[in-house]
Amino acid sequence: MSTWGPAALEALIEEATVDAYGEDEQLTDFFTMIEESLAVPFTMTVLGVEVSVVGVDLTEDGGVAARCARGTVRQDIGILDLSVRLPARGVS
Repeated sequence: MSTWGPAALEALIEEATVDAYGEDEQLTDFFTMIEESLAVPFTMTVLGVEVSVVGVDLTEDGGVAARCARGTVRQDIGILDLSVRLPARGVS
């Protein structure tokens, strides 16, 4: 599994939002980049419990949330509230 450093993240954000007009379009473009780049599902620990991250969604308040699952329980958690090494598609 690989991680993105600060410079790589800045480059991804710039690439995702370079042609966006306004914050709503920037959010949509940034979300699309995350959705296309994130290799799911993957496992992580949230509050000591192992969960599967099965996708991402836009939130009503203009954020991005990870769709987490454990058995039949599902919960969205804001990506800024997570501390995790995220696997990227095609990055090794």
